[in-house]
Amino acid sequence: MIDPITALAGIQSAISLVKKAAAVANDLGSLAPVIGKMFDAKSVATKAMLEAKRSKKGSNMGTALQIEMALDQAKVFEEELKMLFMQTGKIDVWNKIKARQAEMDRDDAKEISALKAEEKKAKEKADEMTEIVLVIAIIFFLMFFAFVGVNELIDFCQKTRGCV
Repeated sequence: MIDPITALAGIQSAISLVKKAAAVANDLGSLAPVIGKMFDAKSVATKAMLEAKRSKKGSNMGTALQIEMALDQAKVFEEELKMLFMQTGKIDVWNKIKARQAEMDRDDAKEISALKAEEKKAKEKADEMTEIVLVIAIIFFLMFFAFVGVNELIDFCQKTRGCV
């Protein structure tokens, strides 16, 4: 499991790093490594947020909301980056970056859907086992009452001598 606190710190750190690098960069090409790190951190944070929400623990839920807000800040900052690329006439580079990000997001979505499918199978299996145990318990319960009833009937017949 991805630690939500670490993921939150990672996305915040990556955004800060890109902002600092953008302020001193001579050209957009020198921003490529830090922009890549930001998108990686964003992907990790998204996975951590989903896992934290899925865990349904109070502390993780709060962290998931913080991650969601950090991801929203990242989205706003991405728009600023997009404008920077537009102003320098490098929108085609930005479009390639966003295409690569979309590809990463698709891969993440496949991973998340596979995880959800596994969880669904596990839940179905647990439900099935619960049903089996319940059916067995009901059968034993009915057999117990049948045994007690037959025993009582035999006792009654023996005491009254009239069940022939």
